[in-house]
Amino acid sequence: MDLLSGTYLLAVLLACIVFQSGAQEKNYTVREELPENVLIGNLLKDLNLTLDPDVPLSSPLQFKLVYKTGDVPLVRVEENTGEIFTTANRIDREKLCSGIFSENRCFYEVEVAVLPDEVFRLVKIRFLIEDINDNAPLFPSTVINISIPENTAINSRYSVPSAIDPDIGVNGIQHYELLKPKTAPKRTFGSITNDQGQNVFGLDIIETPEGDKWPQLIVQQILDREQKDTYVMKIKVEDGGSPPRSSTAILQVTVTDVNDNRPVFKENDIEVSIPENAPVGTSVSQLHATDADLGSNAQIHFYFSNQISSLAKRLFAIDNATGLITIREPLDREESPVHKLTVLASDGSSTPSRATVTVNVTDINDNVPSIDTRYIINPVNGTVLLSEKAPLNTKIALITVMDKDADLNGKVTCFTDHDVPFRLKPVFDNQFLLETATFLDYEATREYAIKIVASDSGKPPLNQSAMLLIKIKDENDNAPVFTQPIIGLSIPENNAPGTQLTKISATDADSGRNAEISYILGSDAPPIFNLDRRTGILTAVRKLDREKQDRYSFTVLAKDNGMPPLQTNATVTVSVLDQNDNSPAFTHNEYNFYVPENLPMYGTVGLITVTDADAGENAAVTLSILNGRDNFIIDPLTGVIRPNITFDREQQGSYTFQVKAVDGGRQQRSSTAKVTINVVDVNDNRPVFVIPSSNYSYELVPTSSSPGSVVTKVFAVDNDTGMNAELRYSIIGGNSRGLFTIDQLTGNITLKEKVITSDHGLHRLVIKVNDLGQPESLYTIALVHLFVNETVTNSSYVQELVRRNMETPVGQNIGDGEITPQTNDYVKIIIAIIAGTMTVILVIFVTALVRCRQTPRHKVVQKNKQSGEWVSPNQENRQIKKKKKKKKRSPKSLLLNFVTIEESKPDDPGHEHINGTLDIPVELEEQTMGKYNWATTPTTFKPDSPDLAKHYKSASPQPTFQIKPETPVPPKKHHVIQELPLDNTFVVGCDSLSKCSSSSSDPYSVSECSCQGGFKTPGPIHTRQAREAI
Repeated sequence: MDLLSGTYLLAVLLACIVFQSGAQEKNYTVREELPENVLIGNLLKDLNLTLDPDVPLSSPLQFKLVYKTGDVPLVRVEENTGEIFTTANRIDREKLCSGIFSENRCFYEVEVAVLPDEVFRLVKIRFLIEDINDNAPLFPSTVINISIPENTAINSRYSVPSAIDPDIGVNGIQHYELLKPKTAPKRTFGSITNDQGQNVFGLDIIETPEGDKWPQLIVQQILDREQKDTYVMKIKVEDGGSPPRSSTAILQVTVTDVNDNRPVFKENDIEVSIPENAPVGTSVSQLHATDADLGSNAQIHFYFSNQISSLAKRLFAIDNATGLITIREPLDREESPVHKLTVLASDGSSTPSRATVTVNVTDINDNVPSIDTRYIINPVNGTVLLSEKAPLNTKIALITVMDKDADLNGKVTCFTDHDVPFRLKPVFDNQFLLETATFLDYEATREYAIKIVASDSGKPPLNQSAMLLIKIKDENDNAPVFTQPIIGLSIPENNAPGTQLTKISATDADSGRNAEISYILGSDAPPIFNLDRRTGILTAVRKLDREKQDRYSFTVLAKDNGMPPLQTNATVTVSVLDQNDNSPAFTHNEYNFYVPENLPMYGTVGLITVTDADAGENAAVTLSILNGRDNFIIDPLTGVIRPNITFDREQQGSYTFQVKAVDGGRQQRSSTAKVTINVVDVNDNRPVFVIPSSNYSYELVPTSSSPGSVVTKVFAVDNDTGMNAELRYSIIGGNSRGLFTIDQLTGNITLKEKVITSDHGLHRLVIKVNDLGQPESLYTIALVHLFVNETVTNSSYVQELVRRNMETPVGQNIGDGEITPQTNDYVKIIIAIIAGTMTVILVIFVTALVRCRQTPRHKVVQKNKQSGEWVSPNQENRQIKKKKKKKKRSPKSLLLNFVTIEESKPDDPGHEHINGTLDIPVELEEQTMGKYNWATTPTTFKPDSPDLAKHYKSASPQPTFQIKPETPVPPKKHHVIQELPLDNTFVVGCDSLSKCSSSSSDPYSVSECSCQGGFKTPGPIHTRQAREAI
């Protein structure tokens, strides 16, 4: 139990050593005699090698076959893929494993190193060589002679020398047979028919415990030497291969006289041990045999069977007479530890006796250990070149130590004889990896002669040593070092080309080419500098100009000639010193300033900017005015120009003078510039309409006018100049149906659409003209009346319409409220019926309401659809008013309000809102309206004031206006209507209604009202939703 436990622990220990050292084993089975480039296996797949992506590799994965220099490998390994192939050197099992007859014991071993060091492992590959039937069995001789006594009994057996087949297993000897002679008429398996047709001999095969097959000749008939003393036949041996191989030999049987007693050995199996250093002639064993016969038949002859190996025949001798076995040649246990000697004792009879002597050769410590070095890093002329940058654990060689001795005599230890930066790392039994143990330094030690010592455990121990030379290859591991990492230089500008600035130097701790330094300008260095590669002298190839660049900062490189080269950079800073070589420079050769004519005295006119490319005092510039000092002053440092006069554009439109700039250099430089100051006009004049000359004029637009035709034109002028006098025209009111359009540049008013019946009548267009002045545009408003009809049959009627329209607020649409003469009677009847009916209903309702409430005071509110004071009255309204009785009563209250009139936005995008403030009089009477003075100061309506929108209803083509008594909003600035003479003034309100009458019988006549009024803009304007025209 203790022995088993010790064996288990040893196995575990070896497994741990193999695992920690990165060693593995892999077994393959391969047939012998395979042709070249046959794939045997793939180490990458078979070993399940996977790379950790987190571990960077110094070089690609590589499989390297490790073999001894001079050896011819029987396999090759693809370095990149790990695939194993056969080579042109074919594997011969019989040659590789001669003397080994066990089918599972012939191995071929190689080692493969998996590189680089980050994933290093050593793989021992064992190839089990499978035997193929490539050898035919052969008899020891082509003629075999056997002597058989004539008195041999039937079924007696006689040994026939066995054939030899180097193959093993089924490919070895499987069958023997006797072949029938060609002259024989009949053949029976295992026998031969003699000339008389009798079966004399047969053949049998006996298999030994070792698996050997021995043929034996069987006597099947009584022999009679006097009748036939010799039998000649063929014997055939055949192996079990596919296809089988065979050979034949002549078997000659001689019938002899009778010797009926065989020798008898005292011991048939003898085992002896003898040391391998036994001298030649030493007795190995003494055999004893006896024979019961007498005379010559009792004389025993000892000899070795031809079954023993040729090695045994060479090493041992036997005395034929005495049977003493002695050593013929020196023994070597390592060559063969056991010899089996088959000794035959014959008394001359046909059947000798057999004895087996087993000689065990015992070991002595007569072999020094051998050291086999297989390089992982290929040597050059027997020396390994190793870079000083080699990482730790770099594998150099596989050291295999062997001792042919046994037991302790064969147990070997391996070590180096002195302290070196290398170590031997065990991987397998008696195999070590030589690897780096510390970092190498070429500058410290350039080469190593490593003495590897192998010592066995014999008494006394035997040692063997081997030298392994390693030269450290110098690597460029030291970069050049500048004496100054930052180099500062100063040089005046305008230097001579080729001026030497400085000499740059650096040192390198390496040697040889690795220490040769070249100086190079960095990629950021301007081309104005040059650096000598060998000497490091820095020069300026061109003249420096501080004004273009006052400071240069670039890198210089010191690069050695190593492979790969190393380099170091230093920063060079060149400061260019200024010289007064630049005159002051104005930003413009001529300055033009524009100032408004209302600029106050000493206000800022403009700024003169001057620069000097020099620096320091050379760039300190002072400004002065050469001429024009009486009118202007200039700040000598800031360059601000101010007037000491007031401007009047009408008297002088511009001023011109020279400004001088002088720098502060020792040799002063100066320059001048021309300054022109232009006095600019101010937008202080509004446009003035020339056409139309009066707001009371009108133009006839025939109904036959085609769209696009010009119906009239407006024209205005502006007393300003430039953009302040550029004018634009637009229609901002009175064009709700989009019947007309205006050209914003020319003022031409054109018909936009074809005239239809509903378009007949008077149209009042509100025309706005504004200038393009800055910062604020000014504008003026005028009215244009267009009468759409075939002709003007009654010009006084149209003029009256125009006059009455002037009384309508500018924000309310107006039109021709009159009816054409053809439909006048019909319309009068309809209106009279409707008005009478509504009057009767209203009177009844008011009377009933008054009586129900018993109110002593009766109020009658008269509501008219259209107010005669604000729109042109219809004929029906006049007739109704004539029938009513007018009552004079004092007004209860007078309500005035500022109302805002906003034009509802038409489809034409050119239209704009009109904001204006009107003084609108409203009188509420109990029965009728009286005449009152409208010149009362406007007062804001209270929230409960009556709605005045009912006074502003019209069926005019102009847009409806909305009137709302709401909180005022700020008015737009400069919204004014041109003030024209009395005959050209747009009047929107009446001061008095005392003269209104309707006495005219002309259907186109209107009642006379004396109206005076005008626009007022004291406050904000609001709108109220207008009711739909009835």
